[in-house]
Amino acid sequence: MNHNLFDIFEKRMRARGDADFITTREGQGYSYAEALDMSARLAGALIGLGVTPGDRVAVQVDKSPEAILLYLACLRMGGVYLPLNTGYTAEEIRYFLENAEPALFVCRPANLEEAQKTASQAGCPRATTLGADSDGELMDLARSATPRESIEPRDADDLAAILYTSGTTGRSKGAMLTHRNLGSNAEALVNVWRFTESDRLIHALPIFHTHGLFVACNVVLMAGASMLFLPRFDLDIIIDELPRGTTMMAVPTFYTRLLQDERLTSELTANMRLFTSGSAPLTAETHQAFEQRTGHAILERYGMTETNMNTSNPYEGERIAGTVGMPLPGVEARVVERETREILPQGEIGILEVRGPNVFIGYWRMPDKTREELLEDGFFITGDLAMFDEKGYIHIVGRDKDLVISGGYNVYPKEIEQVIDEMDEVAESAVIGVAHPDFGEGVTAVVVAQPEAQIDEAKVLDFLTGRLARYKQPKRVVFIDSLPRNTMGKVQKNQLRERFQDLYTPA
Repeated sequence: MNHNLFDIFEKRMRARGDADFITTREGQGYSYAEALDMSARLAGALIGLGVTPGDRVAVQVDKSPEAILLYLACLRMGGVYLPLNTGYTAEEIRYFLENAEPALFVCRPANLEEAQKTASQAGCPRATTLGADSDGELMDLARSATPRESIEPRDADDLAAILYTSGTTGRSKGAMLTHRNLGSNAEALVNVWRFTESDRLIHALPIFHTHGLFVACNVVLMAGASMLFLPRFDLDIIIDELPRGTTMMAVPTFYTRLLQDERLTSELTANMRLFTSGSAPLTAETHQAFEQRTGHAILERYGMTETNMNTSNPYEGERIAGTVGMPLPGVEARVVERETREILPQGEIGILEVRGPNVFIGYWRMPDKTREELLEDGFFITGDLAMFDEKGYIHIVGRDKDLVISGGYNVYPKEIEQVIDEMDEVAESAVIGVAHPDFGEGVTAVVVAQPEAQIDEAKVLDFLTGRLARYKQPKRVVFIDSLPRNTMGKVQKNQLRERFQDLYTPA
């Protein structure tokens, strides 16, 4: 039996024939039949460029339908797809090429000269191009290539992709994802989120990340649905397209920006059946405000680069603001004490660990790091602090590395952030630990004020008095214009810790 994920996709694509698979606002795109044909031609082009089964194909290109077809072509011919953030510099790309040793590096047409130099320095044998307008050398080769019609046999545990973690500390790690990892997760999400071939997904996410690539595109392919491919989030375009969509996958900032526009109404979203959110925490305030405006309760879920999706709020049933729901079918989750690893009872905060067919098989060429985080019993240490509530829903309260230990007490940043964010004058906040001569770490609140708000440190501290135990209250409150975020909307607390590292150091 062939366990190649493309073997599953191919059957669905053939059945859908001339139905739309992927389209753009400009009217470009591919039916399922056209996507099958072009994926075969791109697979032929890859083979012509020397790519063989098991080889890595590193890709740093702008978002386009053809980029997704390249991913499918890699699966078809047995390659390993390695998408790279479009914001990476040449020096960062050099690290990934040296580490992954791909047979081919695919870049934007405008970057070819620099890419060839970087590839040569890293020992990568070939660089080619793919543009956002169906252009580039790879598309030219595909149009004249002998199509690779057959599907390369793959075992369930053969690699389908490598995704590098964002690397907030040290070098990024390459998470090895198999055909089983990706296929099992897509099947679970199609069932849990009730995707069908009649769905039209509004896709405004980047495609170098598990959310935009594997959650969005794999689910659409598995269901035989269609998707509108947008290069980025554009408020006016999203509002224009909502009446013609049925579902949207988003990060929290999409929803906060929509809520700032008076055009967002229940009438505008009447045709939509599902809004999901992930990649960063969604505040309860945003969840509640969106439901009041549209009648839709956002469905929050939780995943990681190493695991794809782990949990989801229910499609039918209560979607509880501030939680990430319950484990997906086939996924197990437990909360353990951070030192003894003893399983903790309901209501207690500890480290979240997960196990299931979605969990990666390890870090590329990092066996020691793999053994540290992927346990012998199959559970993966997520590094997230979490608790189960009385209904069985999981609450993520922060990252273990973001835990603040002040005066010997554990302080969970999210608890403090939620209280600070209740202030009308506050747009958002982030709580970090900063080296403190007396307490080890001083609880420090970094606050972004609402425009023209009258607020200062004393006002925040006064608001927290009586609302939080004294050991949880910030030693200092500092104000900045905006919180640093990565491309998926996650606050980069490591940057804040670095910026304010001398806050408690005597002048």
